[in-house]
Amino acid sequence: MSADKNPTRRSGDDLTLRRLVDRYGSPLYVYDLARVRTALEDLRASLPQPARIYYSLKANAHPCLVAELRRGGARAEVTSRGELAVALQAGHPAAELMYSGPGKVPAEIDEAIAAGLRTFSAESFGDLERIGAAADARGVTADCVLRINAAGAPGQAGPWTTGGPYRFGFDLDELAEHGARLLVKGVRIIGTHFVPLSNAGNEDVLLAELAQGVRTAARLRDELGIPLHLLDLGGGFAAPYATPGERPVYPGLRRALCAVLDEHLPGWRHGEPVVAFESGRHLVGDSGRLVVTVTDVRNSRGTTYAVLDAGVNHLGGLPGPGRLLPLAAQPLTALDRAADDTGDTGAADPSFVTLAGPLCTPADVRSRAVDLPGARPGDLLVLPNVGAYGLSASLPGFLGHPAPVEVVVDGGETVSATRLTLSRRIAEPRIAEPRT
Repeated sequence: MSADKNPTRRSGDDLTLRRLVDRYGSPLYVYDLARVRTALEDLRASLPQPARIYYSLKANAHPCLVAELRRGGARAEVTSRGELAVALQAGHPAAELMYSGPGKVPAEIDEAIAAGLRTFSAESFGDLERIGAAADARGVTADCVLRINAAGAPGQAGPWTTGGPYRFGFDLDELAEHGARLLVKGVRIIGTHFVPLSNAGNEDVLLAELAQGVRTAARLRDELGIPLHLLDLGGGFAAPYATPGERPVYPGLRRALCAVLDEHLPGWRHGEPVVAFESGRHLVGDSGRLVVTVTDVRNSRGTTYAVLDAGVNHLGGLPGPGRLLPLAAQPLTALDRAADDTGDTGAADPSFVTLAGPLCTPADVRSRAVDLPGARPGDLLVLPNVGAYGLSASLPGFLGHPAPVEVVVDGGETVSATRLTLSRRIAEPRIAEPRT
């Protein structure tokens, strides 16, 4: 149950948030480890067992959240040197990590292998060859799952659907025509990897995509001889973003997916193949809130603007065409009013406002016609469900505002309070300049 559905708990949460703002200032991210644990437990209960769960660090690479998920038994999926460093710092054994993502360059592959990482998701023949070259140069073998862009995906949910032209993964016809190119020195193919969709709140759509992954993996094994020791079915598990709402549950998924696995891959219950899933937003999305302050309220030609001290620099929502998602802010309790404020705002006070950030760009408008009657400078607002794709998906370097403090709490206790900083360092040349 979220705080919105429990007025007593919400009041207590409001007091805690206000105390944290008094101590650390605004804007302020607050992450709750108890919610992370609950999300992992709920997801595990929805999935076939035994199954492996990978946490996708791209959702939020805060070390405390990554470490909490490791303690809960989740492994980590990383896609960069920075995420690799965080996963190792959080205590994940390098040998249990998976390195994914398109366009891996030789230097980062070599760094991962040197650290002890051995499992990669290969996106193309070129990717596979670069992984093999780096592994062979260090005298080891890298295990690779092949990311598949499967044709004819039955579900459509968000931008992460497959089946058409796509820069991620192998096309099925490409594998059928050029399968000999999978024989790469330094590489052992161990299975297949699917990332069919994202943020699927509909259980039927999610089941259809995951079931297709099972069938496609079995077909690739039987028809093309692609080994299948590890089957990563991806995820697509949903969570609300910057709006009130509950993280969805999938009560029928486990039973239905077990039936599909029993039919097509009957050895899965004994680990042949190991079945894996990955999740980012579902595991950490509802753990995070962003507290912001209204710095100004003004009316321009009939539109009332509430200017906040945080914008797309602090909560970007994956900036890009069509990806700036609207958000909904909730006011904290009346503690935020002046002591002599009666709360009577008067009939002239606006009910609907446009939420804008502090940046000098028209793109820093996040929501229009938000119901916030009586909004005034100094009010504290809470943006819920921003534990995923919050600060990590924003533009902290734009205009040079300081990043928010990120506070991690657990059971009312503050575990960590840190601020991300950007700094400029001298770059050492990779190749020394020739002597003249």
